[in-house]
Amino acid sequence: MSMPYELGGRSRQKQRTRDALVAAARELVASGLTPTVEQAAAAAEVSRPTAYRYFPNQRTLLAAAHPETAAASLLPEDAPTEVSERLAAATDSFTALILETEEQQRTMLRLSLEADPTERAALPLRQGRAIAWFEEALAPLREDLPPESVHQLAIAIRSATGIEALSWLLDVAKLPHDEAIALMKWSAQSLLSAAVGGSPPPVGPRFESR
Repeated sequence: MSMPYELGGRSRQKQRTRDALVAAARELVASGLTPTVEQAAAAAEVSRPTAYRYFPNQRTLLAAAHPETAAASLLPEDAPTEVSERLAAATDSFTALILETEEQQRTMLRLSLEADPTERAALPLRQGRAIAWFEEALAPLREDLPPESVHQLAIAIRSATGIEALSWLLDVAKLPHDEAIALMKWSAQSLLSAAVGGSPPPVGPRFESR
């Protein structure tokens, strides 16, 4: 099995080159562009052949530049134990990330809609990372709700707080950013309140058959 180029010799130098390409791609995306490998290479002052050793195509470059790739959790180290406070901390982190990287998020959303099913599955926006982050925030609910209900609730919260929801609130509902974010956070807490108040999210046949 072949070794990825950057894992070979001179690993520190290669990591610096890779980081420079990713940083350049992020800056270009933030400026409203959807950079090619060649454009990122030019911005990073890296030769085109070298850039292609790290990123063989545009999608691999943009996947590496996606801001969610490096995040491991939405909770602080001293995360609260009460579930609504945990969810508030998680939604604060998630919406702050989306606002900070809105152009990058929109680019990845557009790519995920344009890609064929195989390519779409490989994009960071379609990996379900945020669902797992919200499940972590909702962990205390597992004492009262079955795992499948907690999972479905995490999906519902993700659908109400992601770049898809933000884009609709800004572009269709014409809300200003601060109102859009406030509404997304309210939606997350409302979904939680419904679940703990006796109205958990519906569970599909794939869970019921277990």
